Amino acid sequence: MTSPPIGIAVIGAGYWGPNLVRNAQATPGLKLEYLCDLDVGRAKKVLGDYSTVRVSGSVDEVLADPAVSAVAIATPTGTHFDIAMKALEAGKHVLVEKPLAPSYEEGRLLVEAAARRKRVLMLDHTFVYTPVVQHIRELLRGGELGDLQYLDSVRINLGLVQPDIDVLWDLAPHDLSIFEAILPDDVWPVSVAAHGSDPIGAGHACVAHLTIRLSNDALAHVHVNWLSPTKIRTFVVGGSRRTVVWDDLNPTQRLSVHDRGVDTVAAQAVGPDTRGRTIVSYRTGDTVAPALANLEALRSVMVEFADSIVEGRPPLTDGWAGLRVLAMLEAASMSLAKDGISIPIQAIDGAPAGHLRRGNDISADDQPIEQSRRGRGEVTV
Repeated sequence: MTSPPIGIAVIGAGYWGPNLVRNAQATPGLKLEYLCDLDVGRAKKVLGDYSTVRVSGSVDEVLADPAVSAVAIATPTGTHFDIAMKALEAGKHVLVEKPLAPSYEEGRLLVEAAARRKRVLMLDHTFVYTPVVQHIRELLRGGELGDLQYLDSVRINLGLVQPDIDVLWDLAPHDLSIFEAILPDDVWPVSVAAHGSDPIGAGHACVAHLTIRLSNDALAHVHVNWLSPTKIRTFVVGGSRRTVVWDDLNPTQRLSVHDRGVDTVAAQAVGPDTRGRTIVSYRTGDTVAPALANLEALRSVMVEFADSIVEGRPPLTDGWAGLRVLAMLEAASMSLAKDGISIPIQAIDGAPAGHLRRGNDISADDQPIEQSRRGRGEVTV
């Protein structure tokens, strides 16, 4: 027997809401009941003249309808906490856009509310559900790449300068969520140092670089930028055996796996006279471009949301994953506000087995200031 479709409402008809609407309607396990937006006219325009999906300008009206079992939230970051908490308190399952909430403390409250009410809380970390990231996750966690040596991500373009958040909170969650998904269980982020600049006087960082130190002493680097005239989307995972390069703008070869790198010989295995010449050697092998399915990631997000509700299990990008991303963002904001000093990343305590990643205890004096939680920390110009 198959379960009846889950009634879902999309809240927010702006930039991302229409994509959620389209994919919710195309997912067999879901039935789109409402599109909710303060601008009712905009919501009607998204649905078209012949849609039977109801339109509402009231979140309370949507949450009061027993036909709605789940909501997908695509509203500005500052509203995520209030809407998601209302939905959880109304007994609804929640899918929310990144980031989970404007602050770590609020994100923690959402995770605890979902656990208390036994409801699914899921993050739409869309890139995690791409075939490319799923393949990288399998390669790294399965040991095919060897020991992780470094991560490097560049996400730059001539983007929309946001009025309420800086470039870190706008773009970096994509990269941090990918790190969160692909890292092996025995490797976790320890600290972060962030530098940013505001060359156009926007009031917050428009260009930023993050350096994250991992527990195995490897480094992960993220470059995000709203001001680049060219669009670059590259992601490199360096391992001791192989290196993966993902060029998201290359339609013919998005992913390549290089059997090239540096091999080392233990110092004690060679004599003192030759040690300097032989301890490092270079390996040149094959480059493979795996054939991956061309699937829309957001469809996979919706399928995972529906399946996790029906099966009563946590989704891949659950609230705990979103909370770990928030911990990294808050540490980055604090570092940005303190001129790039290294900041320890908040420990995630109380997570169920399989969700705990070690971190650091942070004293109250080290907590980010209110402004920096939302990306308005001081920047260098």
